[in-house]
Amino acid sequence: MSYKGVIFVLSVFYTTTINAQTCCSGGIPLSNNLGLPILEKGTFQVGLYYDYNYLNTLNNGTENLNDDSRLRITHSVLLNTSYAILDNLSVEGLFTWVNQRRKISQFGNENLDQSSGIGDAVLLLKYNFPDLIGKNSNIAFGVGAKIPLGSTTETNSQGIVLNADLQPGSNAWDAIYWSLASKSFNFRPSFIISTRIIYRSTGTNKTYFSDSTYKFGNEFQAFLNFSDVFPIFKTFITPSISFKYRDANQDVINGFNLDNTGGNWLSVIPNISYNLTSNLRFSAKAEIPIYNNVDGTQLTPTYRLTSGLLFTLNPKPKTITIN
Repeated sequence: MSYKGVIFVLSVFYTTTINAQTCCSGGIPLSNNLGLPILEKGTFQVGLYYDYNYLNTLNNGTENLNDDSRLRITHSVLLNTSYAILDNLSVEGLFTWVNQRRKISQFGNENLDQSSGIGDAVLLLKYNFPDLIGKNSNIAFGVGAKIPLGSTTETNSQGIVLNADLQPGSNAWDAIYWSLASKSFNFRPSFIISTRIIYRSTGTNKTYFSDSTYKFGNEFQAFLNFSDVFPIFKTFITPSISFKYRDANQDVINGFNLDNTGGNWLSVIPNISYNLTSNLRFSAKAEIPIYNNVDGTQLTPTYRLTSGLLFTLNPKPKTITIN
């Protein structure tokens, strides 16, 4: 092995040991995609989305280190379903498949680790309180759980089990708390201001590397959204813009906080959706970071793209028989 090759191997070993288990926002976007609308009783919704998360920004605190030797890409396929049990009560499910890749390039060499498989899922029960804070308003609350369906024993090309942040699953149950508030106005009923808050209280993987414990940091997310609806080509288009704040606690391994994990992020999310038919809608959005403040040195998102289709199946209208 050449001198450069030896240095590369040592560098990869050091990076993997010290910094690999970072809370780098590279995993499955579970909380990001919760919140299908609560519609009339009997309505079924199913959405299929593709999410691309590109991370090539290395930060120390708020400082950009101008180092592009580390690259991480996450491809996620998301199946989001909802059923309205009552007019104001619905159950929502989010199921995932994920491919995660992390590449380190140094001294002309590359080290690639990746995993693929079914990820964890979320079930959420939501209830809506219409006009609770005035006319044309909605307040909704939800509670649910993240279900550990994904594998946590995937290995690299050398047969070594990958760290927690590269596994499709977490082997831990999480509690999910969700809320939504929205308001439209008489001067333009199609213009809506809304806010969404999600808190995830994470559980502990008690068999991490067989004899250790691992807990991802608890996570808080808040969204502020502005949207409107416009007619176009005999259908409707809905542009919107959201501001997202995310705060994550440090991960915990064997009872001790793990350095280079946790932090807070602020991003802007332009979104556009288009009604292909009365029951089928296409949407596309981009997430662009505005501010990052991470604990220690971490790889943070450079941008994120999500697009997909949402199909709504309305209940059959009731028939009235006249004798």
